[in-house]
Amino acid sequence: MSASTPDNAIARLMKPRSVAVIGASADPTKTAGRPVAYLTKHGFGGAIYPVNPRAETIGGLKSYPDVQSLPEAPDVGIVLLGADRAHEAVRALAARGTPAAIVLASGYTEVGAEGARRQQQLLEAAGAMRILGPNTIGLVNLTDRITLSATGALELEDFEAGSIGVVSQSGGILGALLSRAAARGIGLSKLISTSNEADLDMADFIDHLVDDDATSVIALYMEGVRNPAKFRAAALRAARKGKPVVVFKVGRSESGAAAAVSHTGALAGADRMYDALFREVGVIRAQTFSDLLDLPAALVTGRRLTGRRVAVLTSTGGAGTLVADSLGTANFETPPPDEATAAALRALQSGDHAVLDRNPIDVTLAGLQPALLRGAIRSLLASPSYDAVAVIVGSSGLAMPDLMASAIHDSLPGSDKPLVVFVSPHAPGIASLLNRRGVPAFMAPESCTSALAAMLATAQWKEPAARIREAAAAVSDLPEGALNEAEAKQLFARFGVPCVRERIVGNAEEAIEAARELREAKVVLKILSSEITHKSDVGGVAVGVSAEDIGERLERMVAEVSERTGVRPRQFLVQEMVEGGVELILGCHRDPLGAAVLLGMGGVTAELLKDTAMRMVPPGGLDRDEALSLVRELRTWPLLDGFRGRKIADVDALVSAIVAFSRMIDTLGERLVEAEINPVFVLPEGQGVRAADGVAVLTRG
Repeated sequence: MSASTPDNAIARLMKPRSVAVIGASADPTKTAGRPVAYLTKHGFGGAIYPVNPRAETIGGLKSYPDVQSLPEAPDVGIVLLGADRAHEAVRALAARGTPAAIVLASGYTEVGAEGARRQQQLLEAAGAMRILGPNTIGLVNLTDRITLSATGALELEDFEAGSIGVVSQSGGILGALLSRAAARGIGLSKLISTSNEADLDMADFIDHLVDDDATSVIALYMEGVRNPAKFRAAALRAARKGKPVVVFKVGRSESGAAAAVSHTGALAGADRMYDALFREVGVIRAQTFSDLLDLPAALVTGRRLTGRRVAVLTSTGGAGTLVADSLGTANFETPPPDEATAAALRALQSGDHAVLDRNPIDVTLAGLQPALLRGAIRSLLASPSYDAVAVIVGSSGLAMPDLMASAIHDSLPGSDKPLVVFVSPHAPGIASLLNRRGVPAFMAPESCTSALAAMLATAQWKEPAARIREAAAAVSDLPEGALNEAEAKQLFARFGVPCVRERIVGNAEEAIEAARELREAKVVLKILSSEITHKSDVGGVAVGVSAEDIGERLERMVAEVSERTGVRPRQFLVQEMVEGGVELILGCHRDPLGAAVLLGMGGVTAELLKDTAMRMVPPGGLDRDEALSLVRELRTWPLLDGFRGRKIADVDALVSAIVAFSRMIDTLGERLVEAEINPVFVLPEGQGVRAADGVAVLTRG
């Protein structure tokens, strides 16, 4: 395998035998002086070659005037020159056969067009050599004590090497996580700052960490995904290999919906698409920055959570209640101990101090006696009533932190159930002590809940089954651009989505005839226009119109719409009126991450309620199980399931419609820009569903 082969180049980058530091400073207090100082300080065992034509020695090492003068081609070159000269050093390293270079300079794509030109110049200079950066702080390999970085966090003396790999698109965040993990006793394996990702990106390092024996959990600080297909493939590799990926994605306030013509576009937004992507590939999303360390600290234990029943063991009632309340908000259960478990707990101590008929389980003296605490934890882990245990360390733990930590740690063998700890007093030293012993310990009760939720999600994830794409339906007769409502519903019907019965008319007389043909006491009258999408906003919809009144109502609609929009409607729809159903919205949203199905409460309140769920559309579309999980995710699912005596809705027919709609999305591919049914009426069980309105935008095939 040549040095330019990606796998080999990244391996050499992560574990080099020799490092050249181009532009190294003899002053270790300067940024350019840090890499050599840190490599020496933290015990790098390979060769270090400072390059600076104005210095004889740097940090006690011989300094070389240029790359050409180096005694060998280094495995890695750290380039500390500015953006105006970095490409020269990169070209020189590439000419020597160096596999990879780290470019710290800023002033590239992040500053605009001129920076983009410089970044392209950098890539051209690199040729086959791989580039980390530019605008990066570098990487830190704690497993092998290799610090290819200028982050000031490396001023710290000691770091806990562990099994959590970190990839950050921000250099500053890499240092923040490195120092925070050290303070909390959380062990990290590798930390990489990808920053501008001119060449190597986040997905490349996920791929590398999947195959890294020292890494069992991968944590990502993400600003965005530049290559969705590459990221998806890498994340799926990690999930298949049983290496959880946790991501903290910034930018969740972006709507990404300014140009959308449908409700779906406004409801989906860029951040919701990331949620759908992460769900598809089994990535756990950290909701807070602290979660980015908390969740991996729990997942790295390798313990699997198979249910929602949690025993909360406490010697301080208030703290136990905090944890129990937090668990309850995330739909975890805290049942009281069964009789056998209560008996086992009761046998541990005498007197009437223990409260064993409820949960939290308040075993007061156990908090002061490590032997009793150990016995209580073992009893709860062994209990068939619980899937996990949350232990509260109260103020009593301050007096004997080592004994307390040992009692908890010693309780773990013999059970594979998760155990988490909430340290109630402000005692970061106790939390650090526990984390160093492999017991996930947190300073906030909510962190216990987030950690257990992540463990449950990891255990429950299933890779979508591969499906065969159906033959494409003929759509050559449909126009390019925005379809009118009738054309959109004709498209949906071709893929198997049931639609309301309707007639297209052009005047009052035709409307009267159409209403009579439908044989409905009341009908719906709408304008038919590809120019006006939200018809109800401009007076273009009338519900419950009789055949006798429809002619006059059409004339009034023409006048009202013309006045509000300046557009005189030429065509209209006369539709059967659907009553007695639940109104939902079913839509397609497409952006650079891919295409997703959105389901939510529909009608005119869709954007107000924002009760929605999304799934990425896999090859072949959603299957029935995936579609049903989408429906059940809605907060208003009970309305479909017989809430307070309502008729149970035809969920089976809704699932069929979702599956058909998703197959349409998959079949049409990028030709389908947007599509939406709002509302789709879900009728009582056995009566099916009806698409009552539709939007679709197509590009040329």
